[in-house]
Amino acid sequence: MIIIKSAREIALLREAGRIVGLCHEELKKHVKPGVSTWELNEICERLILENGATPSFKGYGGFPCAVCASVNEVVIHGIPSKKQILKNGDIIAIDIGACYKGYHGDSAWSYTVGKVSGKDEKLMQVTHDALFAGLSQVKDGVHLGDVSAAIGDYINQFGYGIVDRYTGHGVGHELHEDPAIFNFGTKGTGPILKEGMVLAIEPMVNAGTKNTKVLSDGWTVVTMDGKKSAHYEHTILVTKDGYEILTTI
Repeated sequence: MIIIKSAREIALLREAGRIVGLCHEELKKHVKPGVSTWELNEICERLILENGATPSFKGYGGFPCAVCASVNEVVIHGIPSKKQILKNGDIIAIDIGACYKGYHGDSAWSYTVGKVSGKDEKLMQVTHDALFAGLSQVKDGVHLGDVSAAIGDYINQFGYGIVDRYTGHGVGHELHEDPAIFNFGTKGTGPILKEGMVLAIEPMVNAGTKNTKVLSDGWTVVTMDGKKSAHYEHTILVTKDGYEILTTI
């Protein structure tokens, strides 16, 4: 885990995050029935490149695309495809990373496609709110376990499955850095947060079981019971009294 201290480095991280935020803002115009996940990937890759950055995910460990597009029961790492056409009632989580002059921004957001069911809206809202429950604990001097516990305690009120095989992480010079950030935990445990740490906090919540499996493509992670999943993530900078969200415009 690297602690960012220089104004120059913070400015570069802010720009990486701004580019990711710009992509998410643009996606709001395009996520709708009849659009392929490949089209969404192309929109984001173009925006990332036009803003002087490169897609963090493309080529990472062999991943073939600029974004992860995870529809319905896909939890994370969905591979965009020209054959996957969004339809009314789907939910889709799009995870985007941008590298700007050696610094990464990383954010996932879940979107409704057309009109979705009330239970799907609730799943998404709970996952979104769990992210901010965790963020509310972030500041210099607190234990990382306080953040994880706040996320898990919030989700557990609703009986959803908290994905435990995949976590948030540090981010900065590398796309994935220490520490691992679980979406459940115990207060007063884990590393102590320091001003200047950069973290990607990302609850992944399933409507049913927490259990997942990886499909034969080696990437796509799906729920074991076929029920839907939601995913929200921001990259944040730890400050003395709280945090700054970097992946926004």
